[in-house]
Amino acid sequence: MDPELIRDCVHCGFCLPTCPTYVLWGEEMDSPRGRIHLMGQHVEGTPVTDAMAGHFDACLGCMACVTACPSGVRYDRLIEQTRAVVEREHVRRPDERAIRALVFALFPYRRRLRAMRLPMRLSRRLQPLLERVNPSLGAMAELAPGVPRPVRLPPLVRARRRRRTRVGLLTGCVQGEFFPQVNAATARVLALEGCDVVIPPRQGCCGALSLHAGREAEARRFARRTIAAFERAGVDAVVVNAAGCGSSMKDYAEVLADEPGWAARAEALRTRDLAEFLAELGPVAERRPLPVTVAYHDACHLAHAQGVRAQPRELLRAIPGLELRELEESAICCGSAGTYNLFRPEAARQLGDRKAERVLAAGADVLVSANPGCTMQIAAAVRRAGKGEIRVAHTAEVLDASLRGLEPGILGRSPMRRRRTR
Repeated sequence: MDPELIRDCVHCGFCLPTCPTYVLWGEEMDSPRGRIHLMGQHVEGTPVTDAMAGHFDACLGCMACVTACPSGVRYDRLIEQTRAVVEREHVRRPDERAIRALVFALFPYRRRLRAMRLPMRLSRRLQPLLERVNPSLGAMAELAPGVPRPVRLPPLVRARRRRRTRVGLLTGCVQGEFFPQVNAATARVLALEGCDVVIPPRQGCCGALSLHAGREAEARRFARRTIAAFERAGVDAVVVNAAGCGSSMKDYAEVLADEPGWAARAEALRTRDLAEFLAELGPVAERRPLPVTVAYHDACHLAHAQGVRAQPRELLRAIPGLELRELEESAICCGSAGTYNLFRPEAARQLGDRKAERVLAAGADVLVSANPGCTMQIAAAVRRAGKGEIRVAHTAEVLDASLRGLEPGILGRSPMRRRRTR
């Protein structure tokens, strides 16, 4: 933990109303400034106790406090450093170690995740039993989305009109296996906007889940592999359609700061969120009317960590016939936060239920979410509320429907019932 970063905090309290766990519990040690106080204690010689580790684990890493802080405190960097310290120095209970080992042996590896899609989906029926065995297993069953039809993307999708640029597409682990239709829509939109889209077939995990959980060595290994994959692709930019992945890739230079050669290569890798990239590129494809009401959900690692808020809204508002509605408490996390809803399921459910109330109150036809974890988290919370399945679509899918002149009813349709993307 960097003492200089810790001293930047003046304990003003502007972060308190933005912190999800402080909003839930009103506990000082479960606020950003409270956790920074604990970090300071550790730097001064206090070992990581069970209680201290619990307060750090309770943090979602949503970075809302970074947005709110008038002093520019790098809480994002501090909490990543702190999680690494906890992983090195704190001995977790055997059941916690087992669940963490399961998650990190499964989710960053697409073949393993693919093999588990159907068992995870079927396990939803056993969710109450799994909940009694272990709350994290119950959460995994509850969150599992439908098993999608396969969508095979070629290594290169050529621009549909005059080529304006050449980009790489990160397909992701959870996005690629549970929401492949989002990647297909992303490639089509980019191609229609004049981009050659390169999709390295063996790009692997970007390391986001590992980085946010304090697994430094693992995160660095994934980062190096991802950098090398897109360097070989020879692209002008890497476009990412999952908020957590984009946030982590933009931090590669800091993650690899101890490896100057790799840090320089990370700096040279131009990573952009899809909405951010399209806003910079400017539209050339015709937007056809799409008469639908949508509510836009701000994914924390897009709005707070990357500062991408206006661009998705601008893209949606530019679609003729589309009505955009805002959610109350849009800056408060939905409780997904990477692996948080697996490791801290009770707190995650409280936040998910709170977010579901705001989503349902908006009365929109479709919820638009730019992160797969948020999509699964909010959908599960709506089911818990007894409201059935909610229609959730990615920004890319909404744009794709408009550019191709599709009916709005296709948005948010279960991937199990979608036609194969061509």
